[in-house]
Amino acid sequence: MESARAQARLNKFLMYLVLVIMAFIMLVPFAWMILTAVKTNQESISVNPFYIFPQSGWHWENFAEVWKSYNFVILYKNTLLMIFFRVVCACLTATMAGYAFGRLNFPGKKLMFSLVLIQMMIPSQIFIIPQYLMVSKLGLLNKVSGLVFPGIVTAFGTYLLKTGYQGLPKDLEEAAAIDGCNIGQRFLRIMMPLTRSSMVSLGIFTALFAFKDLMWPMIVCTKAETTTLSAGLAKMQGQYGSDYPTMMASAVLAIIPMIVIYVIFQKQFVEGIATSGGKL
Repeated sequence: MESARAQARLNKFLMYLVLVIMAFIMLVPFAWMILTAVKTNQESISVNPFYIFPQSGWHWENFAEVWKSYNFVILYKNTLLMIFFRVVCACLTATMAGYAFGRLNFPGKKLMFSLVLIQMMIPSQIFIIPQYLMVSKLGLLNKVSGLVFPGIVTAFGTYLLKTGYQGLPKDLEEAAAIDGCNIGQRFLRIMMPLTRSSMVSLGIFTALFAFKDLMWPMIVCTKAETTTLSAGLAKMQGQYGSDYPTMMASAVLAIIPMIVIYVIFQKQFVEGIATSGGKL
C-alpha cells in the first residue's frame, strides 16, 4: 500500500515537472522579446559577450519611439473592431447554418453541406483574388468593413455548430413543438442557448485567426490609418530593419490586446477550448 502511494506521488511529481519545463520553454520567447525590447541595439546583436539582461539600463524609450512612429491607438481600434465584427458575424451565420444542416431536412442538404466541407479543404489564399474584387466593387477598400468581409461566414464554424446541434436530444425540440413553438421559437429559445459552448469555441478561434491575419489586411488596407496590428508590424519590420529592440517593443505593444482579452475572458477561453477539443 505504501509503495503504491509512493509511486503515485512520484508519478504526480514527474507530471508536474514535465509541465513546468514545458511552460518554461513556452515562456522563454516572450521573456526574450521583452528583454530585447529594453536593450540597446548593440546589446541585442552582441554575441561575444552574450547579454541576457540589459547592461546599460532598461531603455523604455524604445516603446516611446515606436508609439510616436505609429499611431497604436488607431491600430488597436482597427484590430479590435475587426475582431469584434468577425466574431459576431461568424457566430450569427454559423449558428443559423449549423441549425439548418443539423436539425432540418430540405432538398439539396447533403450537396450544400458537401460544398461547405470542400471549402474547408481548399487553402484560403485561393479566395483572396475573388474576395478582393468583391470588396473593390463594393467600395470597401481601406475600411473596417473590408477587413471584416472574409469573416462574415465560416465553413469551420458551420461544421462546428452543426456538430453541436446534432448532439442535442430530439426530445427537447419535439416537446417545444407540442407546446406550440414554431421553428423560429424552437431555434431561438430552446436550441441556440444549448450550443453556447460551441459558439464560445467558435468565437475564440475566430478572434485568434482574425488577430493573426496578415495577408488580407495588407491587401485591402494600404493606408496607415486603416491597417491592423499584424500588418503594421510587417511594415515596421521593413522600416526599422535590424533595429531589434524597436521591433521587439512594437511586438510587445501588439500583443497587449489579446493578453487583456484573455485575462478578462479566461474562464470562457478554457471552457471553450476544453469543450471543443481544440488546441490554440
